[in-house]
Amino acid sequence: AVQLVESGGGSVQTGGTLRLSCAASGDTYCMAWFRQAPGKEREGVATIDSDGRTTYADSVKGRFTISQDNAGYTVYLQMTSLKPEDSAMYYCAADPGPVGRAIALQRTTYRYWGQGTQVTVS
Repeated sequence: AVQLVESGGGSVQTGGTLRLSCAASGDTYCMAWFRQAPGKEREGVATIDSDGRTTYADSVKGRFTISQDNAGYTVYLQMTSLKPEDSAMYYCAADPGPVGRAIALQRTTYRYWGQGTQVTVS
């Protein structure tokens, strides 16, 4: 079993910066960040696998960066140039197996999910 704990959310002004963290216990191969705003579907934001390969949603490309620590136990999402439309509950997700790029940003790909951390941009 995998447990995921997110942290780092909060309120920030437009154009500001936040860094989210996700601490994982248990074996994971691919980790990801998703977000869900009120009245909207949960959407994939960024993913990273154990080899360091990344994918990004078009809406955040060039502004957000996903990374992991040297041991691979923690994944980060560095968010810059934040916009009000980035406001959402952000969830960390993980899967123990390799994930193809074509499905990396699909929510059904991931078996384990964290409880979420709120990001509000105004």
